[in-house]
Amino acid sequence: MIAIIAEKPSVAREIAAIVGANSKDEGFMSGNGYKVTWAFGHLITLAMPEEYGFAGFNREHLPIIPETFKLIPRQVKAEKGYKPDAGALKQLKIIKQVFDSCDRIIVATDAGREGELIFRYIYHHLNCSKPFQRLWISSLTDKAIKEGLQNLKAGSDYDNLYQSAKARSESDWLVGINASQALSVAAGRGVFSLGRVQTPTLAMICKRYMENKHFVPVPFWQVKVQTEKSSVPFAAVSKEKYEQKKLAQTILQQLQESKSVKVQSVEKKEVNQEPPLLYDLTTLQKEANSKHGFSADKTLSIAQKLYEAKLTTYPRTGSRYISADVFDEIPQLIDILKKHPRFGDYAKTMDNAVLNIRCVDDKKVTDHHALLITENNPKELSGDDKTIYEMVAGRMLEAFSKKCIKDATTIILTCGDAIFETKGSIVKQAGWRNVFNETEESNEDETGNLPNVQEGEQLPVVHSEVMEKQTKPMPLHTEASLLSAMESAGKEVENEEERAAMKESGIGTPATRAAIIETLFSRDYIRREKKSLVPTEKGLSVYEIVKDKRIADVSMTGNWENALAKIESGEMDTNTFRQATEVYTRQITTELLGTSVSIADRTECPCPKCKTGKVVYYPKVAKCSDENCGLMVFRNKSEKQLSDKQISDLLTTGKTAVIKGFKSKGGKSFDAALMFDSEYKVVFDFPEKKGKK
Repeated sequence: MIAIIAEKPSVAREIAAIVGANSKDEGFMSGNGYKVTWAFGHLITLAMPEEYGFAGFNREHLPIIPETFKLIPRQVKAEKGYKPDAGALKQLKIIKQVFDSCDRIIVATDAGREGELIFRYIYHHLNCSKPFQRLWISSLTDKAIKEGLQNLKAGSDYDNLYQSAKARSESDWLVGINASQALSVAAGRGVFSLGRVQTPTLAMICKRYMENKHFVPVPFWQVKVQTEKSSVPFAAVSKEKYEQKKLAQTILQQLQESKSVKVQSVEKKEVNQEPPLLYDLTTLQKEANSKHGFSADKTLSIAQKLYEAKLTTYPRTGSRYISADVFDEIPQLIDILKKHPRFGDYAKTMDNAVLNIRCVDDKKVTDHHALLITENNPKELSGDDKTIYEMVAGRMLEAFSKKCIKDATTIILTCGDAIFETKGSIVKQAGWRNVFNETEESNEDETGNLPNVQEGEQLPVVHSEVMEKQTKPMPLHTEASLLSAMESAGKEVENEEERAAMKESGIGTPATRAAIIETLFSRDYIRREKKSLVPTEKGLSVYEIVKDKRIADVSMTGNWENALAKIESGEMDTNTFRQATEVYTRQITTELLGTSVSIADRTECPCPKCKTGKVVYYPKVAKCSDENCGLMVFRNKSEKQLSDKQISDLLTTGKTAVIKGFKSKGGKSFDAALMFDSEYKVVFDFPEKKGKK
């Protein structure tokens, strides 16, 4: 009997159908010599400090550095602290029974760092010693699964990947737990969250915000001249930006007096624009944000959904390239798009065309190749799912299309010592730009078609003017620009090749960046203003404390990502990384404990339970500042989010007004007031029942 474990039930069902395991049982499927079971994401996690005997936040406990980390079933919030997730315990028991009844295991969790960790943590927690092999595939089509099952990899081939994932998990624990507790202890009240990647990301948002807020625009002036040739008008702008208006006005006077400008030079050249590379996850997230306003998390969620629907390949990839063997399949994928309502006509033009091979490079393919569609035709896609699918499909057509060819012209005009420049271009071959019929965003000073002029020609001054402009600050971060900054460890890099070279030292991974941004939202550190990411008062307060500390050092975090990549490739051993992590943890803990902290107060009121502490309001909970009191009011009650006003009413009067829209466990909506019971636990009060005798 062979066990197969997938990451999710939906994937398990697809695999089960292919291997003939058609008999359904609770938590697994069986048949044809197979038992197929599944996890629900991370069923096993690293134990919290309480498991090592460190309850509460105490200065003398820090730093907390376990000799060996304990693995425990996934935890959920309880009235007091945390308890094991009942669903996780149940599924772990089933997985153990499946493993115990089989001779070997096929690992079919997602083929990446986190997928590997999910399985290995389960495997070790269950003390399993059964031999296992790896199903490593880049799509969930029947064809890919069948080929993968015929070409299973040795489990040991992915030991380094597991070591890298384990090192990432443990280092995040060490830094996150110790930094958060150290800052909270230094503050003397409240709970503040810091993290290895989270905090440098917050620092980048806040730094950009502060630079933007305090930016003082500097005025400058340019002179614009309108001229013409053969009744074709065009404008040119002074190359110099004048710091004083009177200098610009002097040039204007020269133009008006001379009434002509001289053609100093004419440069014509053919410009070849190569098609863009295929999408990796980060580039897809950036463009979905800038073009459609999607959050990084939303894009990842949709891409994962399309992957599980067998319509696109594995989304959590960091590569924008494909290997030569995958390239052999591209004509077939283009054929599929001939029936697509949006791309059909264009796909037909690629029949028998020589495909562009810019994105074909075996050496640049990481664990997974760039995002592609699969051979499965989408039946009915709508809304956001359709948007992301068409982005992937359209980009695939672009990537293998002909280059865009333009004739570019630069004309330099002079009047006295003043130099004016104008640029124009004409598209000779649209090439890949025809896929979406998108034109290039042109420079404000760039013209389209320019007339034929000759060096030495005198052209008339039709009109001239002084234009006042201002220097502009760097714009606030959007999710698109933040993802770029995370990818390049905060360095502003425009060149595509340079950016690609820096990926190894970026912060976070394509798979985790969306979750990091969402964490900052959930911590109430940042908020959205249209497309911009703006720090909250709380976020700025934390930033002011940590901005010059090691915990906020973007390059340090980038170096860590590089080290994790080296563990994965076998170039670095985990002990070296662990020692460096421990040194760093001690450093940041000492730094933060020695900090004088002034955190902006959130709304608070006297505690009704202990009468001495203050109840402080946080994004997810309101709690007494006295740790020994234990009063807590969770904001989420039966799927209803409580407002500050409702919590205040409860704390000051002992009861809220009737709140509409609570949800029962069965999914039914109901209305009720909230009140404290004798032990200051929050309970429902149903006024409508009081009249019944």
